[in-house]
Amino acid sequence: QVQLVESGGGLVQAGGSLRLSCAASGRTFGRYDMAWFRQNPGKEREFVALIRWNIHNTYYADSVRGRFTISRDNAKNTVYLQMNSLKPEDTAVYYCAASTNRAVADSSGYDYWGQGTQVTVSS
Repeated sequence: QVQLVESGGGLVQAGGSLRLSCAASGRTFGRYDMAWFRQNPGKEREFVALIRWNIHNTYYADSVRGRFTISRDNAKNTVYLQMNSLKPEDTAVYYCAASTNRAVADSSGYDYWGQGTQVTVSS
C-alpha cells in the first residue's frame, strides 16, 4: 500500500510559478513510477508528467513541456512538479499517482492516487 498526499497548490497570476509536492508513505516508494495528472470539472483526467522509478526517464504532455519539470527524491519519498510560466489553462486539480505497470499517459495504469491539490491561474 502506498498513500499519497499532495501539497503546494494555490492561486497564482499568469506567468508565475508554483511547486507541487507529493509525499508518499511506505518503504517501496523507489519501486514506483510517479506521475502528475490534472482534471477540471466535467473533463477527463489529463496526463501532465511522469518520472520513472530510476529517475533517469521523464515524460511530459506537449502542453507543459518546457514549462514544467518533474523530479523525485527517493530518500524523502517525495515527487515534485515545478511549474513555471503558468497559464490560465493550467488551472485544474492536480493529482499525483503511482504505478508499477509501466504506464505513461493512461490513468487506468496507475495503482494509487492522492486526493489532489487545486491550482488556479488568474489572467
